[in-house]
Amino acid sequence: MLAIIARIKEDITCVFERDPAAQSIWEVITAYPGFHAVLIHRLSHRCWQAGFRWLARFISHVARWLTGIEIHPGAEIGRRCFIDHGMGVVIGETAVIGDDCTLYHGVTLGGTSWKKGKRHPTLHDGVVVGAGAKILGPIDIGQGARVGSNSVVLKPVPAGATVVGIPGHLIDPNVKQEKAEREAIAYRMGFDPYGAKADMPDPVANAINRMLDHIQAMDQQLENMKKALNEAGIQYPEPLIPKLDGCEIEDSYQPEQKPDYKS
Repeated sequence: MLAIIARIKEDITCVFERDPAAQSIWEVITAYPGFHAVLIHRLSHRCWQAGFRWLARFISHVARWLTGIEIHPGAEIGRRCFIDHGMGVVIGETAVIGDDCTLYHGVTLGGTSWKKGKRHPTLHDGVVVGAGAKILGPIDIGQGARVGSNSVVLKPVPAGATVVGIPGHLIDPNVKQEKAEREAIAYRMGFDPYGAKADMPDPVANAINRMLDHIQAMDQQLENMKKALNEAGIQYPEPLIPKLDGCEIEDSYQPEQKPDYKS
């Protein structure tokens, strides 16, 4: 009984750490559907493990009706998991969620196969999944990874990486494995709500810009070769190559310009 109370206190504390809108313990207990969904899931999961499959499914069905969050009783959820807002969250039967994970509304941890066995994702400790993101298939999302809002992730994500887009692209494809343990203070300081920020670079734009830089470097090399050939008395025909001026793609969020009413 004491262990159950301690787990509930942990769940309440993590709400205050990750949601500045939380005002009181009573508010969290009575008005946070994500807290309710995780709490009820622990009961349904125990019933599922004990072999009372119909009862477990019925409890999870009631929880879905009350909270708008559907968690299959077979899913495994770690400690201090916070589901913010929560409406429309779907967590499949073989999904595994580690400690200190955060999920926002509209998140789906779904499967891509009708076959039995492991078919849903595994989220390691400290993962943040933004609103509307879909993580599909038996893939691993590494410790401390971030999944941006509305992303569709179909491949494993390394620890500490940030993935955005449809399909998901890594912000830094050369990301290295981070340490397994992170201090609690550093975790709170590095917490990105919804798994993305306004100034986050666009990996597609970054790739295109890199290719443009490469092409421009090749053009410069050809110019140098042409100059050397001309100096050696060898005539080099001029090819018709279109200019690339102005082809760069902006890869950061541009704030909206406010109208100047004085002019």
